[in-house]
Amino acid sequence: KAVVSTQSTGIERKPVAFRPLVVPRNLQKSLPFKTKPKVQKKRKKELYLTKRAVVMEPGERRLTTLMQQLLTAQKDSDKKKLEKKKREREKHSQEVAKIEAKKSSKAKQERKKFYQKNAKKDNMEMD
Repeated sequence: KAVVSTQSTGIERKPVAFRPLVVPRNLQKSLPFKTKPKVQKKRKKELYLTKRAVVMEPGERRLTTLMQQLLTAQKDSDKKKLEKKKREREKHSQEVAKIEAKKSSKAKQERKKFYQKNAKKDNMEMD
C-alpha cells in the first residue's frame, strides 16, 4: 500500500459559511449604544464613493505618506517611552522592597532586644 503525500495531492476544503451573530432583544436593550449591533439594510444602488476609486494627486499622496511616517515614528517613540518607564518602575519597586526588608528586619531586631530586656527584668523581679 503506497503512502500518498497530502502535499502532492492538495487538500480541498469547503468554504465555511458562518451564520450572523444573533443578539437577543432583551440583551440588546441592556447594552450601551456603542456595543449594540447596528444592522443596515442592503442598498439597492451603490453609493457614489463605493463605485468610484479615489485617486490622490501626487502632492496629496506625498502628504499622506509623510503623515503616516510621522504617526508611525510617534507611536514608536511612545512605545519606547512606555517601556523605559515600566523598567524604571520595576527598578524602583525593587529598591523599595529592599528598603522595606531592611526596615522590617531592623524592627524585628529592636523588638527582640526589647523583649529580651523585659524578660531579664521580669526574671530579676521574680527572684
